[in-house]
Amino acid sequence: MLTWRKQGLIFSVNNNPPLREGVGFAQSPQTLEFDDFIRIYFSTRERDLGNGKFVSRVCFVDMDKSLRTVLKRGAEPVIGHAELGAFDEHGIFPMNVLRHQDRLLAWTTGWNRRVSVSVDTAIGLAESFDNGATFIRHGSGPVLAASQYEPCLVGDGFVQHLNGLFHMWYIFGTGWKQRDNKTPPDRIYKIAHATSDDGINWQRNSQPIIPDVLGVDECQALPTVIQIGNRYHMIFCFRECFDFRTGTGKGYRLGYASSDDLIHWQRDDAQVPLPGAPGEWDSEMQCYPHLFRSNGKVWLLYNGNAFGKEGFGAAELLL
Repeated sequence: MLTWRKQGLIFSVNNNPPLREGVGFAQSPQTLEFDDFIRIYFSTRERDLGNGKFVSRVCFVDMDKSLRTVLKRGAEPVIGHAELGAFDEHGIFPMNVLRHQDRLLAWTTGWNRRVSVSVDTAIGLAESFDNGATFIRHGSGPVLAASQYEPCLVGDGFVQHLNGLFHMWYIFGTGWKQRDNKTPPDRIYKIAHATSDDGINWQRNSQPIIPDVLGVDECQALPTVIQIGNRYHMIFCFRECFDFRTGTGKGYRLGYASSDDLIHWQRDDAQVPLPGAPGEWDSEMQCYPHLFRSNGKVWLLYNGNAFGKEGFGAAELLL
């Protein structure tokens, strides 16, 4: 049984006000380790002045290795605005960063609005040439997008380089459902796995790898994987299809699965018992997890209520 020690809310949007007016949230924290600090990238929400809808931009905060002190906040988003009509025209959420050899690569999830449904997503690639301060897109198109067997909502890519290959865990949409004719359609998505020699061209089998516990309409998101010994551990979040924004007990919670071969996964959500006490920042929702190592410790970052509106917290795995 895995044992966790919660650290509470380590970065608060309320205590660390945004550097630009009208910017909020700190969603999907993802890390890049330096010698003496941890850089944590996250997605903000800011209003599109043209239509009042949200746009996600990627910013960062530097924290000491105890995750107790904020050392620096990036002044501006790390990736510029997308081209008109591009797959990431309406924001990036999330962004996963990986050091590989002498390169610093980032896989992004780009959002673009639709008409009959709210959004579609795809996975892009960017690279930093200034040690993670800014990133430049590899072209205006995605490296992983909808296909014949993954018809929509490809995103949430988490990448590791293992045994000579890039491995990506990501999600793809199986479709949209409308509960009744008075409510907008809601999306359903599952976790899948792909491999690549170069991080650009991916081979995928378009099959869900994590069994459902809420039925076929369960929505799974943000897989993150770490190896401990000979076993791989995945934490993700999952929710009901309908009423997940406001319905009690229907919003995101954390799930867990493990594997010996990166192919077959055994689910056991009891391995991440991190419920929040009533009234706490994560009492109603726990979502968008990220596992990483630092100084011999394994950490889990995650968001809480309202999809990260307050900020993000941490828990330490007691090895």
